[in-house]
Amino acid sequence: MNIRLDGRTALVGGSSTGLGLAIAEGLAEAGASLVMCARTSATLDEAAAGIRKMGAEVLAIPTDLTQMDQIDRLATLALERFGTIDILVNNAGGPPSGTFDALPEEDWRHAVDLTLMSSVEVTRRLLPGMRAQQWGRVINVTSTSVKQPVNGLMLSNSLRSAVIGWAKTLANEVGPDQVLINNVCPGHTTTDRLEELAQAASKRQGLSVAEIYASWKQMSPLRRLGKPRELANLVVFLASDMASYINGTTIPVDGGRQQAMT
Repeated sequence: MNIRLDGRTALVGGSSTGLGLAIAEGLAEAGASLVMCARTSATLDEAAAGIRKMGAEVLAIPTDLTQMDQIDRLATLALERFGTIDILVNNAGGPPSGTFDALPEEDWRHAVDLTLMSSVEVTRRLLPGMRAQQWGRVINVTSTSVKQPVNGLMLSNSLRSAVIGWAKTLANEVGPDQVLINNVCPGHTTTDRLEELAQAASKRQGLSVAEIYASWKQMSPLRRLGKPRELANLVVFLASDMASYINGTTIPVDGGRQQAMT
């Protein structure tokens, strides 16, 4: 299957490292032009330079997705450069781990902005162009915690589930305009975020980090962790014309960890 996205432009959040970078690389390999954003300029510039070497046109915009004025700037510069963003990949760093008793109000409010409102507000600014051209893709990177909550991830379990509810409702509203809204749910995947969660779980459970990783591998029938590119491959497919009748779905990429039938 040769997926091509020539002539399409994608905006990928959190694309300087980890899953976001893998997604940006996959989209670029398929021929898409890119808008990349992340909070840290140095790592963003380095990531963008690497993707330019692949032959893709890249606009890199340092952005804190919890700040509405920076989202405004991101959307304005992206639209000025490319006219319309065809593919939006909503991806932001996960909120802190912690149990209910350990999380104060300010952590909850920041998690709302980071995990839910960043997706809502970036989409709000780019959706009109997709609807006008009767073609668009919005793909939200969430977590398998929306299918099966993970102990110690109170904020992620709560707010990523809110993203799913918003996305499913939006899919119904903009489907007639041929704009498709889907969610992808990585399981335990080898990123810096996973290392942070492993360190937190180690302290919480009194186990070594190596033991935490070993337990996570056992959760998957494949007995291993996922690779960022394995998630990116699904995103590239959903962004393409080959996925033209897939809408309103929430798809896990977890090696079969989630055992529910639906």
